[in-house]
Amino acid sequence: MSTFSIKLDDEKIDKLKETFKEYIQKSPNEYIDTFIKKEDLTISIYHSKKVVFQGNDAFFYAQAFIDSKPVRQAGSDEVGNGDVFGPVCVCAAIVEAEDYNYITKMNITDSKALNDDYIRKIGPELMQRFKHSLLILDNKTYNNVHETNNLNAIKAKMHNKAYLNLIDKGYDIPKLAYVDQFCSIENYFSYLMDEPRIYRDLIFETKAEEKYPAVAVGSIISRYAFLEYMDQISQRYHMSFHRGSSDTETIDKDIELFVSKYGKNELKNVAKMHFKNLEKYR
Repeated sequence: MSTFSIKLDDEKIDKLKETFKEYIQKSPNEYIDTFIKKEDLTISIYHSKKVVFQGNDAFFYAQAFIDSKPVRQAGSDEVGNGDVFGPVCVCAAIVEAEDYNYITKMNITDSKALNDDYIRKIGPELMQRFKHSLLILDNKTYNNVHETNNLNAIKAKMHNKAYLNLIDKGYDIPKLAYVDQFCSIENYFSYLMDEPRIYRDLIFETKAEEKYPAVAVGSIISRYAFLEYMDQISQRYHMSFHRGSSDTETIDKDIELFVSKYGKNELKNVAKMHFKNLEKYR
């Protein structure tokens, strides 16, 4: 057990509270403004703006809030869950402190803010440079799994597996390991309760791909894998598939064209069958 104390300004304290918001608890100590308790860490934020980190790796957690210095971190994100066509891809990646200049130079950010051409260009380079674990859940398998698991359960199991794969590859996962949050922490771990192995040392934060380079790397690699998969099924079936699900008229036209050429039984190999667009074909 180690203790590390620093004094932070309001901006960094706000960032700290936002990062660990799911772990905030009440404290009986009248001098403590905010008390954060994680499995292997406690953080006490005093009214005086002194912040005390306590835990085996207190300094590693504190380092992320010291003068915005580059910090070794891991992050995971998923792509494809909102698309009628195509797989769900999840990638967990590790970013070292020395990677930050490269990340800035290459404009590594949320994949949704980058165009597909750029993602196709840098995707292979990121996969070569960064330690990562990429999972691609094809449509047929997705539809089978979805019979007993909702979408958030599927994503939770994929994120968990991605981190476990990093361990199995022999990589040391940083103490700062972020998940782009898609459900409550309680629900995330409840989805994993029957899994034989669970990686728990995670920080959950919404829009994490905009804040943490490792999540952004995971986001881009996932998007690259999704695009490659879509290219493959487009070539196989000699037609293009539109992305997303909100443009129902366009998506419905794709579905009708596909069924007219290949039959409704083949849909399970290219589409997520639980979407409302596909209700009459189930």
